[in-house]
Amino acid sequence: MALVHVPIKDNEYDILVERGSLGNIGEIAKSVLKKGARVLIVTDENVEPLYGDAVRNSLSAAGINSITMILKPGESSKSYKTLESIYSFAFTNKLTRADAIVALGGGIVGDVAGFAAATIFRGIDYIGVPTSLLAQVDSSVGGKVAINTEFGKNLVGAFYQPKCVLIDPNTIKTLTPEYFSDGMAEVIKYGCIKSETLFDTLNNNSEHLEGLLEEIIVQCCSIKADVVLIDERDTGERMVLNFGHTVGHALEKAYGSKGLSHGVGVHIGMCVMAKYGEKLGITENGTAKQIIECGHKYGLSDKYEIEDMQVLADAMNLDKKSDSEEINIVLLEKIGKAIIKKVNKRDFIKDLSELLN
Repeated sequence: MALVHVPIKDNEYDILVERGSLGNIGEIAKSVLKKGARVLIVTDENVEPLYGDAVRNSLSAAGINSITMILKPGESSKSYKTLESIYSFAFTNKLTRADAIVALGGGIVGDVAGFAAATIFRGIDYIGVPTSLLAQVDSSVGGKVAINTEFGKNLVGAFYQPKCVLIDPNTIKTLTPEYFSDGMAEVIKYGCIKSETLFDTLNNNSEHLEGLLEEIIVQCCSIKADVVLIDERDTGERMVLNFGHTVGHALEKAYGSKGLSHGVGVHIGMCVMAKYGEKLGITENGTAKQIIECGHKYGLSDKYEIEDMQVLADAMNLDKKSDSEEINIVLLEKIGKAIIKKVNKRDFIKDLSELLN
């Protein structure tokens, strides 16, 4: 088992990465939760038939009682309504401060279940069990939990660290090609911002990535853990993790109803930011081409036809990294080295229309 330790003061925890480890969650939970804790498993309709029984059986074998709440899959579940339904389910089933939540699923389940854990009794324990590649390398690590609103993604949330994160890379085998590609966008991001070696590995091994996945997941988790340790509350260095996300989130908000996924949005965002950096003379020439070509190897598009730039501009005005007239953007100096730059929001949005189409 590979272990990534996240030594956040007063909230340190481990990320455990091992194939087949889902069947050991009972003993792991027993070692990190309060004695006698009951567990509320929050999952969704896609994940429950695949892994629900394995998790319940393992918890039961370790002497841990559990109840299960099953959500509808999809972005619409990351909402006030879902959060309220989790509260209702928890209190109806007499959850106490000594009990815990297990978030079993992808990033949406992890975000909404983690936010519920952060706010029930002002905070109960939770364990992250991410089952999608995107969640395993990104959203399950670092303690950001949130829901969406009609105004944008992740605008209501908290910083709340889990007791541990359990990653079983075997769950990736059940992902559709589209969901796998979504996750690869975040993996490529880590190479872009912090590791030229990781980027080269992705670029040169697209035909036989399966055997490298466990190592790649550990690398991504280690990179994110190092960044979070420096800046848990997202006020400085942690912003580099948002490379591609300023544009990506805006595209999701504007066109998600038309099937634009998070990963595709982020990849387009990374390509755009690399082009923008090259235009400003900050990013090494040819960087955008490298990102575009790497993404293509994993089924990721680098283009999306924008019907109305004002819709995109409105979405960016609510970006968490912006203030009244300026926005913090993440640019690359080269593959493996990211910087944060404050730019005029109006000028930036104007330039985007040229770069996106």
